[in-house]
Amino acid sequence: MTSLRDLGERRVIQIMEHSFGTDTRTIVGFGDDVAAVKLSDNKLAVLKTDMLVGSTDIPPGMSLKEAARKAVVANVSDLAAKGVRPIAGLVSLGLPSNLTKRDIQNIAAGLEGAAKEYRFPIVGGDTNESRDLTVSIALFALARRRQLVLRSSAKVGDIVAVTGEFGCASAGLRAILKQRIRRHSLPSKLAQAVYKPNAELELGIALAKCKALTASIDSSDGLALSLHELSQASDVGIEVTHVPVSKTARKYAMRYGYEANDLALYGGEEYHLVVTVKPNKFNIARRATHGKLITIGSVTSKFHGVRLRKVEGYSEIPMKGWEHFKS
Repeated sequence: MTSLRDLGERRVIQIMEHSFGTDTRTIVGFGDDVAAVKLSDNKLAVLKTDMLVGSTDIPPGMSLKEAARKAVVANVSDLAAKGVRPIAGLVSLGLPSNLTKRDIQNIAAGLEGAAKEYRFPIVGGDTNESRDLTVSIALFALARRRQLVLRSSAKVGDIVAVTGEFGCASAGLRAILKQRIRRHSLPSKLAQAVYKPNAELELGIALAKCKALTASIDSSDGLALSLHELSQASDVGIEVTHVPVSKTARKYAMRYGYEANDLALYGGEEYHLVVTVKPNKFNIARRATHGKLITIGSVTSKFHGVRLRKVEGYSEIPMKGWEHFKS
């Protein structure tokens, strides 16, 4: 009997997608950061849901308030990649019966604070008893049909760029889990990445408005996996010339014997945007992000998949990152 460990998260999604089929109203279905349904000729309802589970998604030292906020951030980040702002949210809670009133107040405070941070109301939801804490968020947005920046429109010759450096979340988690470093002893950038990540909503909206992007994806499953998702969805190759490793992550890698590029490529839990940009509009896009856009490569027809260009030639960047059941 095939188990979930054999299948992995993406195969589970494929099974679900095959079972559900398609509908003429569905404009964006499985296989992108969000779903979108046609409301009129030019208006779409944009939907997103994601969940946080205590045993797999809450690192040691994270408060319930921070965990609730993280659940919101994960959902908002996927809308950021599409360039749309949430207008309302729902939350469903699976709550262990041993939680206290103060615990519930902290969860509520985390949810409300994050909703205010990203400027949308939480308007309802559901609660149930469960053995593990579960926080499931569903967000709703509206968009014009041509507004959404999908994964599937990258073109040969486009510049591949990201909105920040990588590796801090991966380094921070390793420091906590492997080196047993307590939270208060972590470098501030590692602690920030693990305990208070941010969705780059304003950057995503600004990039969509400047009409310089051809494709976009949220990087929370890891930079390498995100690049492969763009490559597959757009049926192109991606040539990486620069792995954007943060200085803090590089220092951690040197101290503890890790490969810095691996921390940046295969970590996950970092909510930057990975985008492909029209070459003649790259400067416009960079200004829209106040200079935060970092070039890491280009879209190519030389090969399919994702490869790192080195002096001696190319090396494959494997399609791996965070995936439930296999992790």
